[in-house]
Amino acid sequence: MVKILIVEDEINIARMIEANIAVVGYETELCDNGLDAVDKIMAGDYDLVLLDVMLPGIDGFEVMRRVESKGVPVIFLTALQDVTDKVKGLHLGAEDYIVKPFENVELLARIEVVLRRSNKGRNNLTYEDIEIDLTKHSVMQGGEEVILTPKEFDVLALFMSNIDILITRERLLAEVWGYDFVGESRTVDIHVQKVRRKLNLQNKLVTIPKLGYRLESR
Repeated sequence: MVKILIVEDEINIARMIEANIAVVGYETELCDNGLDAVDKIMAGDYDLVLLDVMLPGIDGFEVMRRVESKGVPVIFLTALQDVTDKVKGLHLGAEDYIVKPFENVELLARIEVVLRRSNKGRNNLTYEDIEIDLTKHSVMQGGEEVILTPKEFDVLALFMSNIDILITRERLLAEVWGYDFVGESRTVDIHVQKVRRKLNLQNKLVTIPKLGYRLESR
């Protein structure tokens, strides 16, 4: 099981992050100061660290310096919006940098990307009789292979990673086509329609008017 260390001194934020990560089945552990974080990271076996910058003891940047040899992927969580701080964190080796406040769905998406990059993320996704193998880039439904284009595959994988969660057209464009994609949102609609048809999801992959789509479990 994937194990994530949450280093955050504000207990309410830490608990919120912990609850949201638990939804997707990852194991978590909490830490509220920089010095203990160093000890835990060096002695533990974590797949990812969510690291606040402003911490008691030593800050997140110093934590990062001290655990560099461990090679654990780190995502910085911080209220600091200064570009120089972001650059500093990335130069220290962080995989990503998220500014508070952030949406829970954004955090989960960033976590999934980092884990997948380090080969620690989920390799298989299931929804009813549909199974995706992220490593082989294959889709099976009822034991039969379903042929999807690369973009259709990415669209389906995003929905199956976020069941019962609204996925906006903007998020689809950002995560499937890239933030610099300049196509019309109609491109998203066409691909969603094709995924619906090929996987018989007409009553499951629903349209949320003026917002986007949601793959429903009920």
